[in-house]
Amino acid sequence: MINVLASLRIKEGHLSEFISVFKENIPNVLREAGCIEYFPSIDVVTELPSQVFHENIVTVIEKWESVEHLVAHSISPHMLAYGNQVKDMLENVSLKILKEV
Repeated sequence: MINVLASLRIKEGHLSEFISVFKENIPNVLREAGCIEYFPSIDVVTELPSQVFHENIVTVIEKWESVEHLVAHSISPHMLAYGNQVKDMLENVSLKILKEV
């Protein structure tokens, strides 16, 4: 199993629209072979001193059976369509692809 943390920096003023489009696609992703978990998260304000807070970052938490399943996900028709829908809302995207040790 692999874990993915996708950090999506959303352009100012587009967070609600982005989350709406993202959530419409979740059922498609959850039906994919190898998908264990897939959901968006946003920062919560705390008083913890080491927290880095950003109001326009969505962190997608994903679990996949394998890297091969993740690769297939990235080129699936619904993800390509989703990418076209949100491309003008995004400033930056970074991925952390992890395995347990």
